[in-house]
Amino acid sequence: MPVDTSSVASRDFAASGNLRAQVDSLALPLLAARQMPGLVVGVLQGDGKKTIFSYGVTDERHGYKINGDTLFAVGSVSKGFMAEVTVILVHKGVFRWDETLETLLPSTVALSKDARKITLLQLVTHTSGLPRQMQSVEMLTSFINYLFTGENFYHSLDNDHMLNYLADFHKPDKVEPRYSNLGYALLDYILRKRTGKNVNQLLAENITRPLGLTHTGYDPRLLPGYAQRAIGHAGDQPKFIRRGQPVPDWYFSSSMLGAAGLYTNADDLLTYAQAHMRPTGYPALDAALQDSLNVRFDRTREAAAIAWVVDDVGKQRITYQVGFIGGYSSYIGLDTRHKTAVVVLQNSFNWTNNIGHRLLQRMGEAADEKADASGK
Repeated sequence: MPVDTSSVASRDFAASGNLRAQVDSLALPLLAARQMPGLVVGVLQGDGKKTIFSYGVTDERHGYKINGDTLFAVGSVSKGFMAEVTVILVHKGVFRWDETLETLLPSTVALSKDARKITLLQLVTHTSGLPRQMQSVEMLTSFINYLFTGENFYHSLDNDHMLNYLADFHKPDKVEPRYSNLGYALLDYILRKRTGKNVNQLLAENITRPLGLTHTGYDPRLLPGYAQRAIGHAGDQPKFIRRGQPVPDWYFSSSMLGAAGLYTNADDLLTYAQAHMRPTGYPALDAALQDSLNVRFDRTREAAAIAWVVDDVGKQRITYQVGFIGGYSSYIGLDTRHKTAVVVLQNSFNWTNNIGHRLLQRMGEAADEKADASGK
């Protein structure tokens, strides 16, 4: 993600403390360029204060003003929640990180030699070598249809047939993070088989209930504010639908729920972000959330933690996740050194998602400048 090339904005922020001006400077140009109908930015400051900045509407037809309660589909940010459920279960002894698909999957599932060696830790860190999705005729046909209609093209990952891919899997020569929806569909399946519970139950028991996340779940129809939810719109994708046109919601019922099916809002995501940096009152949960942030595959760019990605942005280290699905784009980023976080939710599919990184960078630089000035 592109970041600020100068520290002018950071110095201004350090001098004025005007957070609204910083967020406006990043958000308003996008709205003026009609990149999305609406946008919400949530900010957690180092002192624990949470602030929501809201812009635009859910869609032109309804015209509901977006706010911190507005529900959004968050796509692959869902993976972070499911991965952290997995961390909790590892800490409880339900799983081990070094367990392989040979023991994690039923003996009736055909596995290649390479597939048998894939570990649970490799699944959650995207280092298994599995591809983003199967390159099947069904997947290709669905994707072409999506480009013209906006309809969900991951149906073939959302059922147990995705297991068939493992019979002929050959790992790549180079071991490195390789983003995989297929890997997370497998993780969803594994959690269900080992625990006897679906991801809805596991999410509620381990994360949303302890943290009091009342607007977060896999079935948006059961969440408060569903009727006023943000409606997804075309943006950079789908290619053959004009930007700004509403596109269909994507729904999952099986293995893709945990990977991409979550709905939530900015208020809940800020609470979730804060839980990674401040005590929640649940020591076991605190330990698991902290563990999820530890880098497991270190490299200069996009180091891999458990579902989280870690980048050095200027002099700041940012731990983040992004999600793109249907007509939505989402971002959650943490600066654990300064105990700050930014959440950005858009109701349009836009690959460019720079607000979060830039704002965290400016906040971190401003904090460092103040500390240097005071001699700390």
